[in-house]
Amino acid sequence: MRQTKVLTVDPHRPDPGTVEKAARILRSGGLVAFPTETVYGLGAHALDPNAVRAVFAVKGRPADNPLIVHVSDAAKGFALAKNLPAVAFALAEAFWPGPLTLVVPSSGAVPKETTAGLDTVALRVPAHPVALALLAAAGVPVAAPSANRSGRPSPTRAEHVLADLDGRIDAVVDGGETGVGVESTVIDLTVSPPLILRPGGVSREQIEEVIGPVAERAEGPSCERPRSPGLKYRHYAPRARAVVVSGAPDRVAQAVLKLAQGFQGRAAFLLSDETIATLPQGFSGLFPLGSKSAPEEAARRLYHGLREMDRPEVDVIFIEGYDEAGIGRALMDRMRRAAAAAEVDADALLAGELTPAELAKSGEARPW
Repeated sequence: MRQTKVLTVDPHRPDPGTVEKAARILRSGGLVAFPTETVYGLGAHALDPNAVRAVFAVKGRPADNPLIVHVSDAAKGFALAKNLPAVAFALAEAFWPGPLTLVVPSSGAVPKETTAGLDTVALRVPAHPVALALLAAAGVPVAAPSANRSGRPSPTRAEHVLADLDGRIDAVVDGGETGVGVESTVIDLTVSPPLILRPGGVSREQIEEVIGPVAERAEGPSCERPRSPGLKYRHYAPRARAVVVSGAPDRVAQAVLKLAQGFQGRAAFLLSDETIATLPQGFSGLFPLGSKSAPEEAARRLYHGLREMDRPEVDVIFIEGYDEAGIGRALMDRMRRAAAAAEVDADALLAGELTPAELAKSGEARPW
């Protein structure tokens, strides 16, 4: 087992010498985790097949799951593509650097290990100062899926990376907590209209303001070969079972009280501030997601909350659902994938149509 170096930097003004240490590791074929504005990525030289294969091995990631290639500017990214549609330039101008990934025809320069054998390549210019400094110093495109074991909640702090990958990778650049908290939006520009494969840090509404109407991939499992990461139905998941509880805040609060009684200390709850405010003092097992009117705060806190509450004594984690407008669409996508589509309506629970005992049944989670 290798020793994982922790390279701590100022997230706003990263020290060039420290960044260069990480860049050297990347150029030599090593693995370096680093912060982006979305989550921490596990970086490898995107044009080095051996380095990319190491990413899949370390993460336990299926080989048919393509990686996103991170570059320091649009020109470097588009050099890896061909036959680019006009909308690619418009979206890059509007959202790069930022949490948007463009799936475009590959020039063939990126090896099949990185693209999972597809004829497309997924490109992104991240907005985080540390990520941009590292990409510029490395001087090579960097494949960087989330820096966690495959299927686990994505890391938004260096400590999350180390919890999953300490001793498995060469280094982690600790630039503090990430800002957006959910992964980038992925949009396929090889089809018409463009197709959002994964909702993320840039909303559908924002994209349509730039290029007009787009389509969105239907929820649920698919037998198609994935053209984007993050499409497995159970993903971003804690070890404990997770269930999404949807409904008006007052009804969710009542449902939480019923669930707490039914699970007798074996449950944890990720809830809005409004719901928490209605609960009795001393209520245990709570993690605040922020205001119901601020889904961007919930997005920043979701993965940390899933990890924080995933304790040995906890059998199930209940997560309060949010409105799906704007970034709320990406937030709910991650909640549902963490719960493998297990979602309960607060009104149905309170009406007696569901019982805590039903939710505690063993086996694969199922939708209610």
